Amino acid sequence: MADLDDLRALLDQVLPRRTDQTRTGVMGAGSDDLDTGRAYLSATAAGGWHVPTWPAGLGGRGATATEAEAISQVRADYAVPDLYPWLIGLVMVGPTLLEYGTPEQQGRWMPTMADGSEIWCQMFSEPDAGSDLANVAMRAERDGDEWVLSGQKVWTSRGSYSQWAICVARTDPELPKHKGLTMFAVPMDQEGIEVRTLHQMNGDTHFSEVFMDGVRVHDSDRIGAVGEGWRVSLTVLAHERSGGVITAGVDQVGLGGPLPRWLADLRDEAKLSDAVARDRAMRAFVLEQVSALTAARAAAEAEGAATPGPSGSGAKVRNVEVYVARAELVKDLAGAAGMLTTTPGHVEFLTGPSMSIRGGTDEIQRNIIGERVLGLPGEPRLDRDVPWSRARKGVL
Repeated sequence: MADLDDLRALLDQVLPRRTDQTRTGVMGAGSDDLDTGRAYLSATAAGGWHVPTWPAGLGGRGATATEAEAISQVRADYAVPDLYPWLIGLVMVGPTLLEYGTPEQQGRWMPTMADGSEIWCQMFSEPDAGSDLANVAMRAERDGDEWVLSGQKVWTSRGSYSQWAICVARTDPELPKHKGLTMFAVPMDQEGIEVRTLHQMNGDTHFSEVFMDGVRVHDSDRIGAVGEGWRVSLTVLAHERSGGVITAGVDQVGLGGPLPRWLADLRDEAKLSDAVARDRAMRAFVLEQVSALTAARAAAEAEGAATPGPSGSGAKVRNVEVYVARAELVKDLAGAAGMLTTTPGHVEFLTGPSMSIRGGTDEIQRNIIGERVLGLPGEPRLDRDVPWSRARKGVL
């Protein structure tokens, strides 16, 4: 295809080709590099190469799923940088805007997501609203053409360097908790917003807690209808789980592909000489293949339904399982040297425990799988029809 030849010519100018020695980061672990990713996105934006299925004029090229897969195969030949800082916008907010955003919002925000010039964060979780996300307490009160937001968010990835946040807030406390929510886009560079970074044990400061006091947001920055915030939130989270924000790593290969680099490294370093080590390595490899199958099934279902479904939760659980199994294996097979912070894989090892929490805990994912995929009875819920203001006070 001529278009793919154009893409190769472009990528040859901005990225090195992948080799057996290519190693790239995963989920921003151990790195806050913004320059490399921004340069790549800027270079590919004019052709809509990185988000090809987005409409032309909004950062994409209106490609079909088949065309997008062909483009993805070409990109896989190059050392595409870790785009963790931009994933909220590229994978979650952008696709959600195509469903709930106005044409003005799409034209204003999506091109700057695609070219890397603006970074988005996600302000969902709160101290009392993590797994129970619908329990958010951040207030949004109407004041003419504006909304006034006050409250606290936590575990806000990328909060310290984002230009925009997608934020769910409570606009009607007298409705049941799922019905009184509304979604907003909040500019992060305004008075009344305080961001405090949270230091993780792997050394990263990607997470933060955000305090908002009288922050004003124009109604034109509301995403979806008033009271539709829960529905919009579910759409954002579905894209997160199916779109690869939580992944097993950029070095994962699909079925029938070449030996994954992590496994080739262990072989080349003579760390698979005994049967126990080989058995553990093969278990991790099989998990990786199962994860690839699960992700492929979730992607096929999403394509058929034109929107991600609950099977993305299965992909998320499998991806986490692979990441942790692989990180622990590499660390263990390093022997005594594995106790050193300079040992390869150390950052991934310390990142592993967070993977089962970020993007929705494993327990929540299994609830979704049980109820919405397997059709099992749901857990008893006593607060569905009770005003949030009453349920919040512990009446139930």
